[in-house]
Amino acid sequence: MDLFQIIDDIAKVDPEVYDRFDSRRAAFRNFLGFGKKVTAAALPLALPALFNKAYGQTTGGSGLPQIVRDTLNLALQLEYLEKYFYQTALASSILPAGSEQRGAIEIILNDENLHIKTLTSVLKSDAIPDPGRSGFDYTGSQTNRRAKLFPSLGDATTPNTGNFTNLAEFLMVAQQFVDTGVRAYKGGAPNLNTPTTKDILEAALNIHSVEARHSSRIRSLVRGGIASTSLPKSWIAPAETPATPPLPNNGVAGAPAAVGPYNAGAPATGTAPASYFPAESNASQGNPAVNVQTLVPTGGSATAGAEAFDEPLDAATVKAIAKNFAANPTALFN
Repeated sequence: MDLFQIIDDIAKVDPEVYDRFDSRRAAFRNFLGFGKKVTAAALPLALPALFNKAYGQTTGGSGLPQIVRDTLNLALQLEYLEKYFYQTALASSILPAGSEQRGAIEIILNDENLHIKTLTSVLKSDAIPDPGRSGFDYTGSQTNRRAKLFPSLGDATTPNTGNFTNLAEFLMVAQQFVDTGVRAYKGGAPNLNTPTTKDILEAALNIHSVEARHSSRIRSLVRGGIASTSLPKSWIAPAETPATPPLPNNGVAGAPAAVGPYNAGAPATGTAPASYFPAESNASQGNPAVNVQTLVPTGGSATAGAEAFDEPLDAATVKAIAKNFAANPTALFN
């Protein structure tokens, strides 16, 4: 059986056949690997499985496991949250033309748009619809359902519209968005670690590292420039855990009663290899857990130990944080 001739013949009526075998990686490389692993005698039996996977994967949606779709759609919602946040800021007068802040936010917005394009291309018709600017209320009032948490970040009467009026408040919320995003991608990574989605895991980790760079850049803007010695540091410090007021959890099942980008998730404690999500002040790492302070002969500080590691955050807690900025809390982050 000439496998390559069969594929060439199919390509004459379906030019996308090679992409169907693996739309996210180099098709030929995997195809050659497949040929090496399957003996000639077994080929007639293996071939249907290969085609079922190829065409089943693109029929009616992404063909991805539910847990992978849920994880990627949560990431996509967070990307939309950030996209319209930065887009609104750039349309406001708080970021003057030519300023350091404006240049940085323009680059970050461009990255978010590319992340959205990547996630929607993987999810295909399984991707959530774009909620648009009106899908978010950055004042935190959930469209006047409660008092505004950040009054300068939207119109007074229709808070899911309107520009921003206060740079410091914008940067403070931006810092919390990016730090939540970093923890969210890290928390979702184990869900993407399946035999058929290693490539998606790799792409998600590529986004994760860029979100971490965004965090560092926005932190430098918050403290007044890269060279400034004021707080915050360019990385998450344990002092931010108690210093950041917690947010309502919006009744999200499985989330702590109060949530925050630096606080513990649910469960907060546990024993590896089970998943648990301590606050960013955590200094114990590994399995079995070791207090990293004890790894330094003279005894390291708890601050240095906690700053050396980032903590993941579970999906329920991420949703509870982000839902504070949904214009309709029943429509997003469910």
